[in-house]
Amino acid sequence: MNAKRFWTKTDVAALAQGFTIHLDGRPIRTPAKAPLLIPTRALADAIAQEWEAQDGQVDPDTMPLTKYLNTAIDGVSKNREAVIDEVAGYGGSDLLCYRAGHPAPLVERQEAAWEPYLDWLAQAHDVRLVLVVGVIHAEQPPKALSVMRGRVASHDDIALAGLHDLTALSGSLVLALAVSEGHAGAEAVWKASRVDEEWQAENWGPDDLAIEAAAKKERDFLAAANLLTLLR
Repeated sequence: MNAKRFWTKTDVAALAQGFTIHLDGRPIRTPAKAPLLIPTRALADAIAQEWEAQDGQVDPDTMPLTKYLNTAIDGVSKNREAVIDEVAGYGGSDLLCYRAGHPAPLVERQEAAWEPYLDWLAQAHDVRLVLVVGVIHAEQPPKALSVMRGRVASHDDIALAGLHDLTALSGSLVLALAVSEGHAGAEAVWKASRVDEEWQAENWGPDDLAIEAAAKKERDFLAAANLLTLLR
């Protein structure tokens, strides 16, 4: 059961290391009782808004930014290398590298949606991934995997938590990096990640459960992207 709102006033408090949130003058802590240290004022203001918006019962599902801070501080910081490995691992089987052989309209749609992001990766980071037709795994160049892992590792713990979800929800490290590095907007990137699903819905008809699941994934994807924006 969710707790009831127990405070009256929500404030952003400046610290030597960043910011935190005070509820009636008392600082928020994570579930593991660590200080909720927030690196940017923009993110602190947004988290404060999440707390201030609670009315009656506190609903964690309406507080995605707070959840990201808790995850980063209590989880990612203690398992950083494992999280980097997990996220970077998507580069070895990136969604954008596995193409349909037919029908021609789907082939063309994938190419139109995905090639610009692969071209960006090549231009920005001198990395060209191997493309294959079908689902048989293809090894990617070691240099490409190393460079992409380096890009993942360049994120601090909070940004890494957001990048993790961008990657897992889209199935593509390339798309996640495009959002994280400010190359493309989250809405456009999410649409690119859904090419196959949209094709199936157009040709086999919509499925209510799939539509509901996709809507939740999109909300989560946009929340992760918003986190990264507020960290800049």
